[in-house]
Amino acid sequence: MEGRDTNEHLLALKVMRLTRPTLCSPAIVTSDSKDLPGNLLNNDLKNDITSVPGIETLAAGQFLLLPQSFGNIYLGETFSSYICVHNYSSQVAKHVSVKADLQTSSQRIPLSGHQMESVAAELHPQDILDDIIHHEVREVGTHILVCEVNYMSPTQGQLTFRKFFKFQVLKPLDVKWKFYNAESDEVYLEAQVQNITTSPICLEKVSLESSHLFNVTALNTTMDEESVFGHVNVLQPQASRQFLYCLAPQASLTSDLRLLTGATNIGKLDIVWRSNLGERGRLQTSQLQRMAPDYGDIRLSIQELPNIIHLEEAFTFTCRIINAWKLYL
Repeated sequence: MEGRDTNEHLLALKVMRLTRPTLCSPAIVTSDSKDLPGNLLNNDLKNDITSVPGIETLAAGQFLLLPQSFGNIYLGETFSSYICVHNYSSQVAKHVSVKADLQTSSQRIPLSGHQMESVAAELHPQDILDDIIHHEVREVGTHILVCEVNYMSPTQGQLTFRKFFKFQVLKPLDVKWKFYNAESDEVYLEAQVQNITTSPICLEKVSLESSHLFNVTALNTTMDEESVFGHVNVLQPQASRQFLYCLAPQASLTSDLRLLTGATNIGKLDIVWRSNLGERGRLQTSQLQRMAPDYGDIRLSIQELPNIIHLEEAFTFTCRIINAWKLYL
């Protein structure tokens, strides 16, 4: 992205998004040796410098391709940009400064230039003043990068110009959840995470940060403490993963039914993923709220029960009956 006004200003402003390259894959066109082209197409594919020797038909590339467009930016990723001010004139510009802000739908975020790091005393012809900015995007929707350049012209005095660069921040994941209240007062949370980006991502971490009212246990590992999804949890576009957590209330809650009923704040999900050659993204949900359990007038709960019961044999169990009617008075 570039902006300048040759009628008034000595300087030109250029803005470029910094993002990692992608793998350049060959175009897969093959034919059977009995067909009219014979092995011409197959040999041409083997000679393609972008294909990987031995697996030419798998569309696996071995060369990196520089980004050809601005690309997609997703919530939770880090937006990086290179800002450059170039003196393309034959005059010397003095006291040159560049400032960058990011305007969202709810706030204006200063990114550079506010601590005087992007200031040059003089900018001679063909010299540049540049800066690199980084910002973790935390809102979806329209974002506007506002760049302001100030300098002193030898003939026109103090001059200022601003340029605006608009881009969209998209939602990367669709997160849904369900709560199940057990008779033992434990709460089970089932969280579904769906990849709604246009490319595969790797879920690096999906954890539940519980509130101070509960102790959380993740139920997403095997007996060997390995993830049920494997060492590399790759999620294809539109694919989903289900995660299960058990939350046990603190002892102070179980002793008082009134406090247990009011314990609706569960916590929040923290999700970290990698995409496009290792680019990192992070997303946290808002505080998850469960529906307050309705115990009715009388509450019956099982305190002790054998794990194995034989047919037609008596067994002993312990239950607890609580008059919950006074709770609602």
